[in-house]
Amino acid sequence: MKFRTIGDLNVSSLGLGCMGMSEYYGNQNEKESIATLHRALQLGVNFFDTADQYGMGENEELVGRGLKSTRKNIHIATKFGFVRDGDGKIIEINGSPEYVKMACEASLRRLNTDYIDVYYLHRVDTRVPIEETVGAMKELVVEGKVRHIGLSEASAETIRRAQKVHPIAALQTEYSIWSRDIEEEILPLCRDLNLAIVPYSPLGRGFLSGKIKSVDNFVENDYRRNTPRFQGENFNQNLTLVQSLEEIANELSISPSQLALAWLLSNGEDLIPIPGTKRISYLEENIAAIDIDLPKDVKDFIDKTVPVGAAVGDRYSLPSMKLLNR
Repeated sequence: MKFRTIGDLNVSSLGLGCMGMSEYYGNQNEKESIATLHRALQLGVNFFDTADQYGMGENEELVGRGLKSTRKNIHIATKFGFVRDGDGKIIEINGSPEYVKMACEASLRRLNTDYIDVYYLHRVDTRVPIEETVGAMKELVVEGKVRHIGLSEASAETIRRAQKVHPIAALQTEYSIWSRDIEEEILPLCRDLNLAIVPYSPLGRGFLSGKIKSVDNFVENDYRRNTPRFQGENFNQNLTLVQSLEEIANELSISPSQLALAWLLSNGEDLIPIPGTKRISYLEENIAAIDIDLPKDVKDFIDKTVPVGAAVGDRYSLPSMKLLNR
């Protein structure tokens, strides 16, 4: 394993996103998920990402159970902010100081730990000044319950304001070959402020793996069925882009997933992607990307083949898009 840094934490160059083990990507199998967590440990992964809203708390509990025996040797990141009702519907984003404290205590219990390595605000609550939210997160650091503070999908202005209250160690944001919005303003700012960037969905929710040929492959409860990039003609056009990446990967004798991850890893030592999977085979495939060195001419060819903005359709449905870059 190779390592990168978030604050004073040495984290594996690839983390493991655990969301799909509990929700959103089809059916769940706890035995398989626990086995994947344990295999990740064997491969040297020490950075695991979850959130209180994944499975309405069940994902944190799963991560807590699966990693309990090795807690001192790993780093756990979780997030707060989304509030869901009993049916699972998201009803609000809450960044109030009172909620920050309450959410943290609940996450600590579910994770079966007394500290969180990286604690993110999952989405910015525009009703609450970011200074107040981060001020409450700072108190958690002082109390020893949180080691580092992070933000997710925040605007450049919000990041600047937050940084004045307490050092922000990491920004979690979507970033991949076909989601490069951060390159214009957010990425340079993070580098100016020495923030690590933690790209989620580095495989485009599985699309960049080359394994998805039809939305009919998804089970009924897979949320990608309702995501714009997976809809109708958008899907067909995006599939053409992925096929172009498959051709590049084949020439390099690597998989499309490995190509996408190697592309990200080669863009800077401050990038720590967290591809999510609940399957050991995909995990092993992803981890192998750490040792792939993409030549500059290959990266240039990828940029030409899949230029910025090439993906068709928004990343999320309209209501969720409104929660980004706030």
